Amino acid sequence: MSDATDDRTDDPLLRVQNLEKYYPITGGLLKKKVGEVKAVDGVSFELGRGETLAIVGESGCGKTTLGKTVARLHEPTGGSILFDGQDIGTLSERELKPVRREIQVVYQDPTSSLNPRKRIKDIVAEPMTVHDIGTKAQRRERVVELLRRVDLPEDFRYRYPSELSGGQQQRVAIARALTLNPSLLVLDEPTSALDVSVQAKVISLLEELQDDLGLSYLMITHDLSLTKNIADRIGVMYLGKLMEKAPAASLFDDPQNPYTEQLLSAIPIVEESEAAYKPDRISIQGETPDPSDPPSGCSFHPRCHRTVDECSRTEPELVDVGPDHTSRCVHHDDTD
Repeated sequence: MSDATDDRTDDPLLRVQNLEKYYPITGGLLKKKVGEVKAVDGVSFELGRGETLAIVGESGCGKTTLGKTVARLHEPTGGSILFDGQDIGTLSERELKPVRREIQVVYQDPTSSLNPRKRIKDIVAEPMTVHDIGTKAQRRERVVELLRRVDLPEDFRYRYPSELSGGQQQRVAIARALTLNPSLLVLDEPTSALDVSVQAKVISLLEELQDDLGLSYLMITHDLSLTKNIADRIGVMYLGKLMEKAPAASLFDDPQNPYTEQLLSAIPIVEESEAAYKPDRISIQGETPDPSDPPSGCSFHPRCHRTVDECSRTEPELVDVGPDHTSRCVHHDDTD
């Protein structure tokens, strides 16, 4: 291989810089813009090849909007989305078509993401049909191959989604996402609609597929405990901003942001070994503020157990607090 190819392989698969997704608020008879909801507000991160980055946070924090904007299912308001070195944030729908083969989404609820009127064979083959790939015979072979890969019997291809369990439906959704051999999967709460015992099996399948196929995952989830074993790095999001980014082990062992501390504290302790990263129980106070009218200063300060007067006046920036570890908190400004 050439040096240029080697350099490109070492580059992140995905580099998101200052990404914004704003929604206008209109009012009055003329429906004039009177404000905006900053669902994603200046988010930056990188995702390596074969790596899993988890974005976690409470409902309404903007994490799902972030995932859909990165996949270009939503139009970004600002910033850049560099995928394999190409800025896809400004591409037209026609220009996006080859990119969509490389970026696929697995949604939260398979019962709503799978067409109930189509058989499994047609659902899994649909991406090939849309992109006009292969003959009918090749598509049939690919469907059988993918069903085997996600541990489903090949005769399931003649069934309808309603004839499958929730876990089986999600495996079909994963098979469909793999049809075009993508390099990035955006996993939007991929197990939240499943029973706990089924969740573990789906996560194990995702880990196996990543090892076998070299996939990169951008995982969106509200369940921080889910990320402990599958994520390489974790970003904690609140009201459109990343509050903390760190390798998974660092975030669990040494959380630096008060919001992260509260999220970790809320995880039930099942085994004694899990208590190591949760020495004290910290309850999360109040409700998430209205995103159209966020608090001044640090948006988390009304609910924070470490709040001081400065928190309501100063909006903190993400700063380095350790190796590959950043956090957004006014208390970090006091350290050298």
